[in-house]
This record gives sequence, C-alpha cells and structure tokens, in this order.
Amino acid sequence: MTKLPAITGNAVVKALGKNGWVVKSQKGSHVKLTKAGVNYFLIVPIHKKTTIPKGTLSNIIRDAGLSIEEFVNLL
Repeated sequence: MTKLPAITGNAVVKALGKNGWVVKSQKGSHVKLTKAGVNYFLIVPIHKKTTIPKGTLSNIIRDAGLSIEEFVNLL
C-alpha cells in the first residue's frame, strides 16, 4: 500500500484538476471543487507553507472517489 504524501493544498487542487475536479470558489483559505456528474463538492484547505494533515488528505482522496495509488499517480 502506498503511503500518503506530505503535500500542500495547492498540490492537491492541481492533482484533483487532472481528475476532472474544477475550482468553483474560494472563501478565505478553503477552495471548493466540483466535478461534472457528481452531486457534492470537495473542500481543500490552502494554508500557506504548511502541508495538509494526513487524516484530512485521506478524507479528501476518499471523497474524490480515488485510491491513494490513483491520487499519487496524479501528482
């Protein structure tokens, strides 16, 4: 099993963009992403100079419908 990478919120948004997720809006330091055919949205924290906590990243990946391996391949 692949380990979760230590990455920033901007890198997560960029990787999810390769999977079809599009930035809908941003309020403060949180970005809302949507995808065609999906009836919910993802929230990704964009905090300066910090990585996303492992639990938060794991939940974002799961909610995006990806496995960790699939997500790492998008990076």
